[in-house]
Amino acid sequence: MNDKLPSREQALRLLYENRCSAEVVKHCKAVAKLGLEIAQALKAKGINVDPELVEIGAILHDIGRSKTHSVHHAVVGAEIAKSEGLPDSVVSIIKRHVGGGITSSEAEELGWPTGDVYVPLTLEEKIVSYADKLIEKSKRVPIEVTIKQLSRGLKPEAAERVRKLHEEMNALIGDQP
Repeated sequence: MNDKLPSREQALRLLYENRCSAEVVKHCKAVAKLGLEIAQALKAKGINVDPELVEIGAILHDIGRSKTHSVHHAVVGAEIAKSEGLPDSVVSIIKRHVGGGITSSEAEELGWPTGDVYVPLTLEEKIVSYADKLIEKSKRVPIEVTIKQLSRGLKPEAAERVRKLHEEMNALIGDQP
């Protein structure tokens, strides 16, 4: 496994090579822009974070949408990333970005590989997952919109995880970047 991150251009090329739609690419760019802003704001506060990993992980977080638009895009995307020889840090961001995280029991219900972790653990994983929840299509939305949609979609556990992620990020960032 390669530890070297691809460049921004290489990451975008991977989206195109895997036939992601223009809309998905636009969304990934918007998530990357916001994720990078958050990472840079945290770094400016002296918090240890890797802005480059956040940017590349955010660009590639939805690569699995080239094959499916269901929640399974996270696992499919992680497989694509592994097959492309991307670093584990990027594979984990892709695998762990959905719904503020997927619990072991939810993963089992979805038929995902057991024994894997689908909840964001590192700061970089949390930033990408959080930025993704603040971008709808390619526009910034208040976190309350995402939480309301998850609650309405009969996913109260996911809504609660996103709320907790929002609180954790706000505690680190203060006012949103």
